[in-house]
Amino acid sequence: MRFLHTSDWHLGRLFFGVHLTEDQAGVLDQLVLLVREAKIDCVLLAGDVYDRALPPPDAVRLLDDIVTRLVIEAGTAVVMIAGNHDSAERLGFGARVLEAGGLHVAGTRPLALTLADASGSIDVVAVPYAEPAVVRARLGDDTLVDHEKALVAELDRMAAGLEPGRRRVVLAHAFVTGAVESESERPLVVGGSASVAARCFDGFDYVALGHLHRPQTVARSVVRYSGSLLKYSFAEADHAKSVTIVEVDERGVCRTEDIALSPRRDVRVLRGTLEELQRGAATDSARDDYILAELTDRGAILDAIGKLRRCYPNCLHIDRTSFFDAPGAEQATRADHRRHTEAELFGSFFREVTGGEPNAEETLAFAEVVARVRGADATGANGTARAGSGDDNAQ
Repeated sequence: MRFLHTSDWHLGRLFFGVHLTEDQAGVLDQLVLLVREAKIDCVLLAGDVYDRALPPPDAVRLLDDIVTRLVIEAGTAVVMIAGNHDSAERLGFGARVLEAGGLHVAGTRPLALTLADASGSIDVVAVPYAEPAVVRARLGDDTLVDHEKALVAELDRMAAGLEPGRRRVVLAHAFVTGAVESESERPLVVGGSASVAARCFDGFDYVALGHLHRPQTVARSVVRYSGSLLKYSFAEADHAKSVTIVEVDERGVCRTEDIALSPRRDVRVLRGTLEELQRGAATDSARDDYILAELTDRGAILDAIGKLRRCYPNCLHIDRTSFFDAPGAEQATRADHRRHTEAELFGSFFREVTGGEPNAEETLAFAEVVARVRGADATGANGTARAGSGDDNAQ
């Protein structure tokens, strides 16, 4: 049997204020085409279908369109679970009615279904994000105090209803110990650990995981995160986004293949001076990508993002870490600035933000500015002298 494992679509996502719905629609068009061409029997969508509990209308329409094309037009079963970003109740609305048409949604509680191929039956267990307090209340078990205990309780209950010896696949939305996190994932808990051990899934031939955005396996090759649909932060710029085709043979042995997705815009980090980035844009064939510019210029720049957007229209953010976190900055003292001359204050400021000493030209330029300001301050706007202007340290 052939499955397509995907997760973390985050429909309705905003990226630095940019709506990504069109970007998501373009990649999902590729997914629908792949399902048809690869003759997929079942799509496994492992949670975080939406980016938030109340998704925007465009995101709901997009999901409706994609599911319709998969289930009705392509005749492919779809199994989806709620993730920690989703509203389990809203995602699961009408699940019992939709099941008859081939769309199986585990919103508030797990479900199991049995599929068949030429080799016999295969059970698919879908366990939505298991919030310990919710599972504890639903099962009436006060011992379910963490994510692992809650997940194991759900898995044990579902496994008890399955026929021994049949092939088994499970969907879950969790953080498995040993996996690599990304910046754009919402923590499952604030403080403490929300991780679960890979051994929780012993007995399953394939484990289709959601929550982490980097495609990866954990502990064994069949415990797998497919990764997110798109790059949802600049920290994910080096990720290779994909979906996973899983073929389960008659013995339950799985063969997997990652299929790359091609978004209409990539997410990239460019580093260099403003002039270097502007010059490089002339030969950059992907100027419409979403760009984070790490500028290495030493001095102040007027309207840097405006200048970059003339050549990179989707430059979303500028990072000048090197400007503010110069070597030695952490050793700057908080001495009383009134006890220092303007030249000493300028030198201290220059060292803090650049990590170096001002040269003769920069020192002279500063002195000339101070002289002009002092002259204007001494004469006033109408050319008359101001009292007290001789106090260099007056505030």
